[in-house]
Amino acid sequence: MKKKKRLTLATKRAINGYMFILPWLIGFCMFYVKSLYMTIQFSVSEVSVLTADEIARTKNSLGFSTKFTGLDNLKYVFLEHPSFNQTLVTSLKNIVIDVPLILTFALLMAMLLNQKFIGRTIFRAIFFIPVIMGCEAISSAIDMARQAAFGGISSTSAEIADASGSGINLDYYVTLFKDIGLPAKIVDYVVGAVDRIAQVVDLSGVQIVIFIAALQSIPSSLYEVARIEGATSYETFWKVTFPMVMPHIITCLVYTVVDAFADSEVVKKSYDTIFSDIEYDIGSTMALVSMLAVCAILFIVVALIQRKTFYYN
Repeated sequence: MKKKKRLTLATKRAINGYMFILPWLIGFCMFYVKSLYMTIQFSVSEVSVLTADEIARTKNSLGFSTKFTGLDNLKYVFLEHPSFNQTLVTSLKNIVIDVPLILTFALLMAMLLNQKFIGRTIFRAIFFIPVIMGCEAISSAIDMARQAAFGGISSTSAEIADASGSGINLDYYVTLFKDIGLPAKIVDYVVGAVDRIAQVVDLSGVQIVIFIAALQSIPSSLYEVARIEGATSYETFWKVTFPMVMPHIITCLVYTVVDAFADSEVVKKSYDTIFSDIEYDIGSTMALVSMLAVCAILFIVVALIQRKTFYYN
């Protein structure tokens, strides 16, 4: 009588993982794969939009025709287009600057919000409000309410801040920091970080929730051992907290990069090129190039972090 082959614990966990992502995988295959195929097809073709008469004559229900051109669109985008290269570099630069700021801020806020204090739930909700407010339906409703309240005239927070004036001369402090010997690149990065505070807070809601869940999953016994061994708070963070949340840092990194890329200028340019300029081939090439660039950045960064990542079982 043959013995039943039992699944190992690792196999069971792998199956649970695949079952968890199965709904996303089905949606990806049903909706995204076809769009990705059409984007690749358009990027290597000359796309012509057919008129109603042409559709009736050719019986082409798609509404467009394609003619294979190879890498002509790619050459045009990189060598002839007046602004794509600059937009792509600027978008990637903003992603590289914003992602470390968002992850650092989210982790610090998660550590603060994970402490026990009165009103902790309210403060957690406050930091998640920007995520809810970012929904298209809610933001549109707020804009309509603002226009109704102010008779169609409203000022953004940036306009109000500019009108009021802070009275702080940032150029003076930038010059001062450079004069005392701080490298110009560090000073520029700090100034850029200060300028992005509102944006960082606005984009950190989901990451804060993930980091809070990660911190709550760390066994309390590890902190007890650290206290018994006489570790300081600084040592406890780098020896216990940070290694334990490293897998979640990778998750937040991927989410943050994709989220920042979705709102980047290069995506807006490709969208406008397709739907405003009606240049499906050029816009698809822009979208494909920018997507591959972001995927390459993600692959390199995640591969580097993965080597130092500790997984606690």
